[in-house]
Amino acid sequence: MSNSSKITFDYLKRILIFKFDAGTSRGVLKTKEVFWIKAFHSDCPEIVGWGEAAPLVKLSLDDREDFEEILRKTLKELTEVSWKDDEVSIFKQLEILIPFDFPSIRFALETAILDLKNGGKKKILGNDFHAGKKAISINGLIWMGEKEFMLEQIREKLAQGFDCIKMKIGAIDFQQELDLLDYIRTRFSKDQITLRVDANGAFSREDAPSKLQQLAKYDLHSIEQPIAAGNWGSMKELCAATPLPIALDEELIGVKNKAELLDEIQPQHIILKPTLLGGILETKEWIELAEARKIGWWMTSALESNIGLNAIAQLADSLNATIPQGLGTGKLYQNNLESPLEIELGEIHYNPRINWELPS
Repeated sequence: MSNSSKITFDYLKRILIFKFDAGTSRGVLKTKEVFWIKAFHSDCPEIVGWGEAAPLVKLSLDDREDFEEILRKTLKELTEVSWKDDEVSIFKQLEILIPFDFPSIRFALETAILDLKNGGKKKILGNDFHAGKKAISINGLIWMGEKEFMLEQIREKLAQGFDCIKMKIGAIDFQQELDLLDYIRTRFSKDQITLRVDANGAFSREDAPSKLQQLAKYDLHSIEQPIAAGNWGSMKELCAATPLPIALDEELIGVKNKAELLDEIQPQHIILKPTLLGGILETKEWIELAEARKIGWWMTSALESNIGLNAIAQLADSLNATIPQGLGTGKLYQNNLESPLEIELGEIHYNPRINWELPS
């Protein structure tokens, strides 16, 4: 890219099919709709930067029926924009051009433009991860379902060498969920296996204190979003008195006054999903504010395909993430793109010897 250049944008739509019924406290997912954004110069169409806009059903600000129509219109309008060559200017331009209510589009465009700027090599940010010199530790995710299905996943993750396990809770009987945690803890101490749970806001304000007390017996690293987002007062009380660290997740979505939320609730951790928060720039702002307040953080993917997962992993690398991140494994879908992303012993790697399967 020159100091100021125009880019042509286009997109491809894909319906990703889960390999299993993915249970959450908001229902069961069988498919995931994603939009792959292409960025290229009209005089050099063979070099393409790719991004991914993938709103999460019932959660994203831009989960709306007219999303594709708005995306198409937005990309057409952006073709007339002259883009600066430096990363900060690109982010600032997108912050002005893309409304806050369309976080996944912002993230997709940030990713696509940076990829194009770096030669269309799927290199977004950072160096060591993309070069295959650095692996990122991740948690092994246990999806909701019948107790035996969850137990099967736990055994599988332990056998694969994960030393950080995250279990979604709130869908089956609470005692059965405690039994599953007990299965891990009676076999592995907190020094051997780090345990996280994610309630996705499933607890009531009345039951949450008691349930947190019961969960604390299993030496958990943290619990994500114990009660529904939007109850700042109740969440503040929980964070002040909790027997185990609380991480805010859905609570961050749609929030512009970041500092006010962190100062009011004073959580122990925050979870960052670039697709839901508005992309790279917004994520960095959350981290800066959290670190200034000594609040922990880690990054989580949100069911993106390998294009989005690659961007989030490189963002985590560029920010020197130190604890296990909540990154996907790329193995959720029957029809994901083949990519250099590999999982080994609880870490995600980028294998530069493997080529990307280009979207078509």
